[in-house]
Amino acid sequence: MQLPPPFIHSLRDLPGFDEAAFVAVHQSDVQVTSVRINPRKIAAPAFQTGYEPVPWTDLGYYLASRPSFTFDPLFHAGCYYVQEASSMFLEQALRQTVDLTKPLKVLDLCAAPGGKTTHIQSLLSKDSLLVSNEVIRSRAAVLKDNIIKWGAPNIAVTNNDPADFAALPGFFDVVVVDAPCSGSGLFRRDETAITEWSEHSVALCSQRQQRILADILPALREGGLLVYSTCSYSKEEDEDILKWLGTEMELEGVALDPEPGWNVVTVKEGSDFGYRFWPHLLRGEGFFMSVFRKKGAAGRPEKYRMKQKPLSVKETGVLARWISTAERQFVIFGGRIYAWPDALCEALDLLAGKMKVVYSGVLVGELVRDKLIPDHALALSGLTPDTVARAALSREEAIRYLQRKELVLEATQKGWQLAVFAGHPLGWMNVLPNRVNNYYPRELRILKERAPGE
Repeated sequence: MQLPPPFIHSLRDLPGFDEAAFVAVHQSDVQVTSVRINPRKIAAPAFQTGYEPVPWTDLGYYLASRPSFTFDPLFHAGCYYVQEASSMFLEQALRQTVDLTKPLKVLDLCAAPGGKTTHIQSLLSKDSLLVSNEVIRSRAAVLKDNIIKWGAPNIAVTNNDPADFAALPGFFDVVVVDAPCSGSGLFRRDETAITEWSEHSVALCSQRQQRILADILPALREGGLLVYSTCSYSKEEDEDILKWLGTEMELEGVALDPEPGWNVVTVKEGSDFGYRFWPHLLRGEGFFMSVFRKKGAAGRPEKYRMKQKPLSVKETGVLARWISTAERQFVIFGGRIYAWPDALCEALDLLAGKMKVVYSGVLVGELVRDKLIPDHALALSGLTPDTVARAALSREEAIRYLQRKELVLEATQKGWQLAVFAGHPLGWMNVLPNRVNNYYPRELRILKERAPGE
């Protein structure tokens, strides 16, 4: 791997940079593989290759080798997320600065494909609301799919420009901005990013980051927390943004306390702090994070009464077989039924009126002639009662199911039921007298054929 000389030159005065060690780690073929578990579904990884904890999170693990995630049914069941270890430091930013036991409104502004969003959701209380936004429509669709897989009922996915959130003044307690950047921190994982790097692209990214941050700050309440991060090494996207936030915006820096053994490099700009991750100092890729608290006053969120009409008692009764109706309301958008937690109904309804909401709560399905056609999201939500039929699949059967191939199942009851692997639902199937209809979403199916040894 040949790193651009102007890139290396730009790093020489940065704290923690060691040119020989940095170049050596990029020229080595060592790759770091890490995952983060979904605590709603599993308590520890279930890999045969062995694992050890990522030190700055309670949920992340390094794997001894990289398995085939594509052919692991637990991956498709949303039991874990494959995520770069350094970025899991977000957990420290939240645990050290906010009370995660209280209901919070959190915005993950640049959320696709969903790594930080799923991490945030695992840390929040059940009565907290997480809004996961992505401005690019195709990426918002990927974000939605990953959130459905994660199975969380307290998330809304939006497809808005940061400036649109000015319609929600002071609405959020926490705003996370993992900003679009030049991507130099991921050169080891994506060599094509090297050919796209230039000093010009760094300058453009820095300008875009300032616009994004300036646009989103009105939506953060007074005293609320801003978390800013990039996967870039460039000073223009890291320390310079840190300095700009601390001097031009009504923000004050918040210091974190990383353990010395983590080898996270702390940088200081005036009274503000940033945290650098170098791959020659720790097991992770390049990453930068800073945390601020908002001093300036924000407009108050409007008083609001829910406008969306919930389902009738009769319609709700039809759903009771499929999902517990306690502490949630059911609403219809585009002919499809969504389940919203009671505590979040007004906030979700407000979002539906102000933002481009792609997904919210849990999509239950569609009523057709007083019968529910259950949605894939309901299967992965963890909200289906034990009375819903389940068909336990072997690993080979689970792979065939995920490839949307035909299944031949013995001694199973007829009708709608969950396809389950190792106790974890993968999706729906409808067992008829002479065949099994596979309802795994076509757009999510495994396209590859399984190679020997996978």
